[in-house]
Amino acid sequence: MEEKVAPFLILFAAVLWGTTGTAQTFAPETAHPVAIGAARLVVGGLFLLALVFMTGGLSLKNWPIKATVLAALSMALFQPLFFTAVTITGVAIGTVVAIGSAPVLSGFLEWIFLKRRPSRIWWSSTVLSILGCMMLFLHKDSVVVDPIGVLMALGAGLSFAVYAIVSRDMAGKFPSLSIVAVVFTLSAVFLAPFMLVFDMTWVTDVRGWGIVLYLGVMTTGVAYMLFARGLTHVSSSTAVTLALAEPLTATLFGVFLLGENLNATSWIGMVLLMVGIGLLIVGANGTGNSARLSVKG
Repeated sequence: MEEKVAPFLILFAAVLWGTTGTAQTFAPETAHPVAIGAARLVVGGLFLLALVFMTGGLSLKNWPIKATVLAALSMALFQPLFFTAVTITGVAIGTVVAIGSAPVLSGFLEWIFLKRRPSRIWWSSTVLSILGCMMLFLHKDSVVVDPIGVLMALGAGLSFAVYAIVSRDMAGKFPSLSIVAVVFTLSAVFLAPFMLVFDMTWVTDVRGWGIVLYLGVMTTGVAYMLFARGLTHVSSSTAVTLALAEPLTATLFGVFLLGENLNATSWIGMVLLMVGIGLLIVGANGTGNSARLSVKG
């Protein structure tokens, strides 16, 4: 039963991530995106730690230190890399390159280091989803391709791919809640210096701490807890492809809450994204292992 629910847990996590951009638009104007990213990790880490101790405590016996540090570094690096990419090369290119490259990089990393070859369903779903993601964002007139920004976005995609692979390996050995609690607390420690560099007075504003609470608890704590739980039964490459529901959610929120307009290209891209994600879910539930990765002998 849990195996069938796993893709939907990851999908729901992606939906929560997709609300991040909309939520940030309601933050005070003085709130820098990187500062918001650091603050959400601090709140998310504290929330997860509190949840762990409320449900029985945390056991660090035989805990994989190297894997934890790698996962925490990956998640900590993702924040400034992604926000810097978006600042330099724009939201469209930055989002497409970062989010679109993550599934491909995850698949190749598993293929190279874990000797697991991506399945045909995964390839079909990933190609459709990335194509849809491109059509969703790249229709804008203000698209500017900056090499440094693209490299930053690729770094963000690689960071998320590494986080997914390392977390997938840990998910089968330790409770998912404990994993995300430790990883995100450590990530918050790594990003804490950013809170000293940027102006944080906006947090004292009611709207400011309200946004940080939502981002920390829902889009970080709850979302990554669901993502880690789903990773128990889903390969990391499949999970990262399912996470492409994030830009789909962000676009829908932009249309219905912020009054943004989409052209025909964007709507077609949205359909392709949904078809790609749906194909992966049907493949995972219908054939059990078809959406997973087949091991080469």
